[in-house]
Amino acid sequence: MNNRPKVGVGVIVIKDGKILLGKRKNAHGEGAWCYPGGHLEYGESLEECSRREVSEEAGVKIKNLRFGAATNDIFESEKKHYITICMISELASGEVKVMEPCKCEEWGVV
Repeated sequence: MNNRPKVGVGVIVIKDGKILLGKRKNAHGEGAWCYPGGHLEYGESLEECSRREVSEEAGVKIKNLRFGAATNDIFESEKKHYITICMISELASGEVKVMEPCKCEEWGVV
């Protein structure tokens, strides 16, 4: 068993002064409204991961990408441990849409 934390990347996408959030389903945090994001892949930069995840999940491109914060998250009940990197960006182009309906119920800008 691997007891090391996983690295997650969450991306704050700002559009017209509001933030893009997706309602999660069938995954960790089901029912919660969260930023687009996912696991950092081997050899991938934080910027590459951010762009990939936002495109895969919401179908849009981002710009002005920068580091926001890092958190150390331990979920005892799920026996999960994550280092989460929060990146900040702005919507560059595209229309937000649910690209992974098995993982996200809907997207909203709040």
